[in-house]
Amino acid sequence: MPSPAIHEHLAAFRALHTDLFQKDFLLTWEHPTEEIRAILTLAETLKRLHQEGFSYRAFDTGLAISIFRDNSTRTRFSFASAASAMGFSLSDLDEEKSQVAHGETVRETMNMISFLTEVIGIRDDMYLGEGNSYMREVGDALDDGAEQGVLHRRPSLINLQCDIDHPTQSLADLAWLKKHFGGLENLKGKKIAMSWAYSPSYGKPLSVPQGIIGLMTRFGMNVSLAHPEGYGLIPEVLEVAKKNAAQSGGSFETVNRMEDAFEGAHIVYPKSWAPFHVMQQRTKLLKASDKEGLKSLEKECLANNAKFKAWECDRAKMDLTHDKKALYMHCLPADITDVSCDAGEVSREVFEQYRVPTYHEAAYKPFIISALMFLTRLKDPGAKLETIVRRAKRLSL
Repeated sequence: MPSPAIHEHLAAFRALHTDLFQKDFLLTWEHPTEEIRAILTLAETLKRLHQEGFSYRAFDTGLAISIFRDNSTRTRFSFASAASAMGFSLSDLDEEKSQVAHGETVRETMNMISFLTEVIGIRDDMYLGEGNSYMREVGDALDDGAEQGVLHRRPSLINLQCDIDHPTQSLADLAWLKKHFGGLENLKGKKIAMSWAYSPSYGKPLSVPQGIIGLMTRFGMNVSLAHPEGYGLIPEVLEVAKKNAAQSGGSFETVNRMEDAFEGAHIVYPKSWAPFHVMQQRTKLLKASDKEGLKSLEKECLANNAKFKAWECDRAKMDLTHDKKALYMHCLPADITDVSCDAGEVSREVFEQYRVPTYHEAAYKPFIISALMFLTRLKDPGAKLETIVRRAKRLSL
């Protein structure tokens, strides 16, 4: 039988309202705070069911399709794991092996792959101003297919990372913080340092730091965004963070010294990203297939990055944090000094101290994605979850 903790999670979930049925999940700040709480509670319930050896299969048929326009390890396998656990078959759309390579339109492709599809997960984070727009173009194509009677059911879209947000990552991060600090209510007043950190590469997306400042400011946290001059994020997302902080009773600031962000912080999240204006320029060059221009831009940006090698999460900076023991977080893979590179985002010593906690952080992602699949495909998710718990079937191990 499932443990009392699972029944407690079930009761907590049933008390929360959601309105995600047959909808898309593209940006966390498009959804009310109660819905975010429901996603976390459901993910925790599914995680606990799996931990206790119970299946939470919810569907007998249907495809879950993944579209990855960038490399991925954690998110790719988390989506695959979630699809399997839910009872969906997984299919990955490789655009180079499809008719997309021959000029097939988004409208045609999305209808052709969606006849028995329930969920489509998309990662498109390489082109600033393009990824989230592409997801919405896909959504419009699916709307048309459903309205014309071509599709019996319109699949739901889940943003697996775009140019603006990385919602499954930030939700997994929030779930880990909830667990670590003993509840969302305990996050209020906690300081989190979302800091740029040095990396020997230049084109890392903005979506992780933007996802963090866009979500953590909703829970009364004091969010300190740190980066060198010229490494700013998308202005509209900064405005979202400011608005969220004002509404939640937290705070949001931008500083230009890593040490200032780390001072008194309860959580640190040192992560490299490319400057907003660089990503704008890079997108234009990629669209124009300007290889020489891209080489020149990379050389220029790496030289500029090298000016900030001191932006590393090391022991001295960790000693500035609250009680000298802030929780280190990272979406992984981290650029680890003297391990994966000569100089990087985090020292070997600090990363090794927090390596296992970052694995626990990552472990929430398949359950977050499972929860999003569950909520977007079931009209009465509370009743379905109760049925799953009531007739919990042990996994064959």
